[in-house]
Amino acid sequence: MSTARTRPMQHIDRKSLYTSLESRVRYLHSFLDFGASDIEALRGGAKYIQALIPAVVNIVYHKLLQYDITARTFTTRSTAYEGPVDEQPDESSPQILHRKSFLRAYLKRLCSDPTQMEYWEYLDKVGMMHTGIGRAHPLHVEYVHIGAALAVIQDILTEAILSHPRLPMARKIAIVKALGKVIWIQNDLFAKWYVHDGEEYTDGVDYAPVVEKEGYLHGKRVLNPDDENSSEASDDTASPAPPPGHPGIPEGASVSACPFSAMVAGMQGMKVNGEAGKKAESEAKEPRVVEA
Repeated sequence: MSTARTRPMQHIDRKSLYTSLESRVRYLHSFLDFGASDIEALRGGAKYIQALIPAVVNIVYHKLLQYDITARTFTTRSTAYEGPVDEQPDESSPQILHRKSFLRAYLKRLCSDPTQMEYWEYLDKVGMMHTGIGRAHPLHVEYVHIGAALAVIQDILTEAILSHPRLPMARKIAIVKALGKVIWIQNDLFAKWYVHDGEEYTDGVDYAPVVEKEGYLHGKRVLNPDDENSSEASDDTASPAPPPGHPGIPEGASVSACPFSAMVAGMQGMKVNGEAGKKAESEAKEPRVVEA
């Protein structure tokens, strides 16, 4: 008899994985060992992640517009957008600028509090809306493109965080691991709306009552792209440059040696008055290590 098992085998009710989002998320947290150390890493790393968001958004949309099969998605009018729609979109098209503002707001949302069920409910709703459910104007994005886009986001964030010039390696690893778990849970919350597993429990479910405006959950606004600066000029000047040579950077674009160099440069010469300010400056120079 094997003695390798150190704790009793857990029972997971299969039906609950397809009928209860809370049960599904709890199972994924357990399987991925997503816990307090990951939450602390995300909280401590939020300012570094948010500093990368404008660069991530530009790279993702540059990538999506490189292929006709993904670019044509943006010629379908979405629920929230009522402006002009270019038939052959590019990065300056009005619908692309609109979509960028929502992706920025969504990525910022990933830096919010994962201890709240509302956090995971919204990630689930994002998956649902990409299948056309919950939209006044149905939009169906095939799953292959969803998975590829999430992989690009994870790739950019991983490289940038690991390239940070001052973060201790233990903290880099903790942030990368925590982000990876969140992105893979988001991937599952996309996949659950595309695959047929468990459909014997969900067949015939009427999702019509869940139709809400984009950026809303249970009637409450949880994404506010209006607060985001959607201009390309702002993205280029206020955000850290993406990793040099990253496949998604337009040829001839100017990039810094380090993806965080713009953030570091912006801190030089900054004066904060008072003892609290001196402490903040010190902590910015010597980031606190988060134990994994």
